[in-house]
Amino acid sequence: MPRIIVNADDFGLTSGVNRAVLELHQAGVLTSATVMARAAATDEAIEIAKATPSLGVGCHVVLVDGEPILSAAHDIPNISSTVQQRFEPTLGSLLRSIYQQGASGKVDYQIEIEARAQIHSLQARGIRLTHIDTHKHTHMFPRVLRPVLRAARACGIRAVRNPFEPSWSVRATPGAPLVRRMQVRALRLMEATFRRIVTEEGFTTTEGALGVLATGTLDGRGVASLLNALPCAGTFELVTHPGYNDAELAHANTRLLSSREIERDALLSLRQQARPVRCLISFAEL
Repeated sequence: MPRIIVNADDFGLTSGVNRAVLELHQAGVLTSATVMARAAATDEAIEIAKATPSLGVGCHVVLVDGEPILSAAHDIPNISSTVQQRFEPTLGSLLRSIYQQGASGKVDYQIEIEARAQIHSLQARGIRLTHIDTHKHTHMFPRVLRPVLRAARACGIRAVRNPFEPSWSVRATPGAPLVRRMQVRALRLMEATFRRIVTEEGFTTTEGALGVLATGTLDGRGVASLLNALPCAGTFELVTHPGYNDAELAHANTRLLSSREIERDALLSLRQQARPVRCLISFAEL
């Protein structure tokens, strides 16, 4: 029987996102959420997590499109904007910044200490973190993965998201744009390297992430299609972004607006999917 981790990203982004996370967990369809260490509603998310010990909580490490925990004194501008003290705005600009600096190791250290600071800031406030993942899946790239894993291991964490979507899940995703489909397929070429590094660093992970291709388009039909295509065994993570499309979300720096309510409704449809509900777990059970 397959095991499913249903994880909500961006916990702490807004109060509406936090509300959806709590409601879905209480409905028995969401097992896990990854919290941003520095976001508008992080304080509220931490209080929810502390009051809801049955919810698995990980750290959603932000290295792009956000604000660092550490200051310019730690040379963080080398992976962020020197003007606004924000990370690079896009995944492409972050990767250019990293790889333009070559293999000196300096940027690796900067990523490691920033990731460690984010993880520790949550742990210091009483959150027992089950795992890590990254905003926009930046850890799928080896130059980001190794320092992030070192930071997590230093904080006592040994589980990480596998951000690569299995080929059967890609085929089972309806309505995804062709360009996005091609991107996901191309990125899967890095999965073997990812698995090797995860093993070398002593971490555990899943067989893959479902819903990555469907980010921004995941609805009830998509959830049903993915679950109906599940193999007979294995552990997979369903990556989701539920929330409420309110005024606070409209002012947040996110491209996922109306889709968050659609995803919330889609997750509620899990209650009608008897097969996977019997084997919902969190990263704590890996």
